[in-house]
Amino acid sequence: MLSRLTIKNIALIESADVEFGRGLNVLSGETGAGKSVILDSVNFVLGAKADRSMIRHGESECLVRAEFFVSENCKAVQALRDLDIETDGEIIISRKFSENGKNVIKINGNTVTAAMLRSVTDSLVDVHGQSEHFYLLKESNQLKLLDSVIGAKIREKKEILNAHLREKHAVKEQISLLGGDEMERSRRLDLLRFQIDEIQSVDLQDGEEEELLLKREKINNLEKIISAIREAVGAIDGENGAIDGLRYANRAMNAISNLDEEYAKLQESVEGLAIEARDVVERLTDIGESLYFDENEAAETEARLDAIKALKRKYGATKHDIDEYLQKISEEYDLLSDCEGKYAILTEKLAKLDGEILFVCKMITKLRQEEGEAFCGRVVEELKTLNIPSAQFEIAFKPYDESDVDKANNNGLDEVCFMFSANAGEPLKALGKIISGGEMSRFMLAIKTQLSDVNEISTYIFDEIDAGISGKTAKVVGEKLARIAKHTQILAVSHLAQIAVMSDNEYLIEKQELNGKTLTQVRALDEEGKRGEIVRLLGGAKEDEYAYMHAIELLKQADEYKNSIN
Repeated sequence: MLSRLTIKNIALIESADVEFGRGLNVLSGETGAGKSVILDSVNFVLGAKADRSMIRHGESECLVRAEFFVSENCKAVQALRDLDIETDGEIIISRKFSENGKNVIKINGNTVTAAMLRSVTDSLVDVHGQSEHFYLLKESNQLKLLDSVIGAKIREKKEILNAHLREKHAVKEQISLLGGDEMERSRRLDLLRFQIDEIQSVDLQDGEEEELLLKREKINNLEKIISAIREAVGAIDGENGAIDGLRYANRAMNAISNLDEEYAKLQESVEGLAIEARDVVERLTDIGESLYFDENEAAETEARLDAIKALKRKYGATKHDIDEYLQKISEEYDLLSDCEGKYAILTEKLAKLDGEILFVCKMITKLRQEEGEAFCGRVVEELKTLNIPSAQFEIAFKPYDESDVDKANNNGLDEVCFMFSANAGEPLKALGKIISGGEMSRFMLAIKTQLSDVNEISTYIFDEIDAGISGKTAKVVGEKLARIAKHTQILAVSHLAQIAVMSDNEYLIEKQELNGKTLTQVRALDEEGKRGEIVRLLGGAKEDEYAYMHAIELLKQADEYKNSIN
């Protein structure tokens, strides 16, 4: 419920802080006092489009703050959780709008967008009148309302439908694993066969790419390698090369080797170096003679590396990844190659499920049509008591057939539209295209009278609920509001005493001039103040004893009626 509303710099309201209570809250006051400003403020904080003209003259920004107390399992709390906003059962919404167009919206201290705000407030408050918050104007909500009227009977059929839908989903998943229909499966088999052949034809070996890269490096540097080997051979075995030097060293050490054992060992080492140098020269010579540029070998190396590169680009960054992918597609190929029998069984099962789904959807439609017709009749009777004697109300169903089965969801295949006409001789039209603000309020009042709860919304605001009515009809409207307010908080703007007497909380909206400024103020009335306001609404004056006694009698009758409500 809406527990508190704070308004700053909205139109004629400089500052207002209103605490609302449970049950029926009635706002009344002279015409032009600013009742519409209160509702505009509520709409603004609920997420309606902001307009610079709503900012009080001479001010640069306006602010509205609304505080709600809600149950832990309501839709608004779930919407907050979806936005990762915490709440302990209290929802505080503030919205500030500046003349430069800047909009700042916060929920429980968290900054949100207007769309995020509406996702929460759509489940908090429903405003009936000249506003944007018409719950029943959304056709998706109309279907929800109809199903709430039907109750347990339709829930049972929905459970059957949902079981079929879950089974259908599972079967379709199995079919997708088999490659879909025959044409899709054939295309998939061709693709898999191509991929398998491509991978197997390359036949990549462990370490092969590294070897090929090294080989290409040698080919690209062949001249450099040959030149280096020639220089090395010349340096070791050429004139005055290393071998000549070692030969001279060996001869010199040999001459003194018999004089000392250490000299002998050194001579042997020098001789060994000479022998090893000759071996190196032989190896270098062999390598040099074997080196030559083979154009075919170079081309084959490049081609092989290109094939490996293409393989890695398509099927995996390493040989291990490619082998894993090959195993996976080989298993899929084997499965698809041997699945015609399974596919036939599953497609037959899918067709059978589609038939069962269509059958249950038609059962749900029939139930909705039967229960909907009776519901419309009851609402029309309620509307007659609310001074819309020629009201017509029907629920139109969009037709469907077996070709629409894939569109079935948890609610079946129905698309409904509430059709309404308030005047005799006028054709039925979609609710949102024909109904006026006052009629909408009374239409919703008729709906709410028929239901203990329509959409789990905790607060209803009725604007122009008394438009075009008086006398007995006004009394009936007041009684219906009182009955609904036993379970749901209501804020109602009214000019009629018959409605005001039913209030659990009465508020006077009045316009005053202060220091050359016109201000609108909202004041909660005590019992005496409420009696005085009833007198005013009856057209009497404070000193009018008859009007005062009449007000007391109306209040007494209202209390008796409210006490009689279960």
